[in-house]
Amino acid sequence: MSNVATEVVTEHTPLRTVSRFNDVLTMADRCVRLTSRNMEVLLTSLMLPVMIMLLFVYLFGGAIETGTSSYVTYFLPGALLLCVGYGAALTAVSVSQDMKGGIVDRFRSMNVSGAALLGGHVFASIARNLAATILVIGVAFLIGFRTSADWLHWLGAAAVLLLFVLAFSWLAATIGLLVKSPEAASGFGFFMMFLPYPSSAFVPINTMPSWIHGFAQYQPVTPVIESLRGLLLGAPMGNNLWLALAWCGGILIVSVILSGVLFARRTA
Repeated sequence: MSNVATEVVTEHTPLRTVSRFNDVLTMADRCVRLTSRNMEVLLTSLMLPVMIMLLFVYLFGGAIETGTSSYVTYFLPGALLLCVGYGAALTAVSVSQDMKGGIVDRFRSMNVSGAALLGGHVFASIARNLAATILVIGVAFLIGFRTSADWLHWLGAAAVLLLFVLAFSWLAATIGLLVKSPEAASGFGFFMMFLPYPSSAFVPINTMPSWIHGFAQYQPVTPVIESLRGLLLGAPMGNNLWLALAWCGGILIVSVILSGVLFARRTA
């Protein structure tokens, strides 16, 4: 009787919370290790955003009028969100592979929760995006990006970007649960790669055809990009910061709830 009581009490003590957090860290370490062993995918997720940035800056930048001193200054926020797209696509595939490969049953036998498993994939996605973001910003400074933002504005930009990464990484994990195969999950990468294009990432929205203005203005990527430009370049933000926070917060909440439902159904 005392043993049962001890287990019940332990389940609701802070020690259990610490244990769950350790499970998340363990799962994140596992996902990072798996990524590091697949060097082709890792190098693609790191280098492709840089290559696209160089392509647009040096081949198309001279023909695009953005009102900034250099095209790389205008394009950098969009390049950062491209990093998120590639990282999120990899998360969707990784979750789908876990669900299909049977490793989830082993984790559940060790009392690892679904939240810990998905949280590990999300934390690993954040780590990959951090590396890609640092690389893209470093290259951008080398080819002419300049900003007068102080450390407080940089911190605000990092917070907005982190929330966007967290929201779309968890959305990617949800997609990985929803689809039936890693091949289908990889199709989510196309959506994530496509979303920044009909936005203000590459060109001002007013230069686009009028029929696409509504979507480009109010889709989730544009407010995030304009918030980053406002914080790093001093451009007017209007209500874009609040829209960005609302989009990211809404996507995160829906994704967390939906992933819990989908995980329970897939493992029932």
